[in-house]
Amino acid sequence: MTATPTPLRGLLLLDPKVFSDERGFFYESYNIHVFQKLGIEAAFVQDNVSRSVKGVLRGLHYQIEPAAQGKLVRVAYGEVLDVCVDIRIGSPTFGKWHSEVLSAQNKKMLWIPAGFAHGFLTLSDEAEFTYKVTHVYSPQHDRCLVYNDADVGIVWHDIGVPFLLSEKDKNGKRLRELETNFTYAP
Repeated sequence: MTATPTPLRGLLLLDPKVFSDERGFFYESYNIHVFQKLGIEAAFVQDNVSRSVKGVLRGLHYQIEPAAQGKLVRVAYGEVLDVCVDIRIGSPTFGKWHSEVLSAQNKKMLWIPAGFAHGFLTLSDEAEFTYKVTHVYSPQHDRCLVYNDADVGIVWHDIGVPFLLSEKDKNGKRLRELETNFTYAP
């Protein structure tokens, strides 16, 4: 597995080693020893799966301390535009965003440490999104950054259909209103 740093410190694009032949393929999506060699110290406690149709935009979600979540995300079926926003106080990239297209075909993954708001837009007719998290879901710590905050300026792909969002995601907070208790540690 290779790890490519993104412009947002700590956010890594992971590319697993894929073994393919006439039967199909095999790859490790997680191996504790490989992750430790890459400098990722994460104790995963919950796995999540969501299935979405084209145009579904989920996010930008995060949980505050003491229930902050690191996430290992990938797409098992279909394709999404995955977006992360740095919300670590004192970070030189606070409020900046980074996106990657993740798909079942490219098999790429993202390691998203705590301190990032995260979401995705479904680009294919359907997508199955899977992710491991380092803290269980905690409704009282759950927060949402609105997907279209002009101060962040995320450029979402035009996919020819209107975005479908939950009420929670439509009513997320703007960056300047966020409740965040993440401190940047160089």
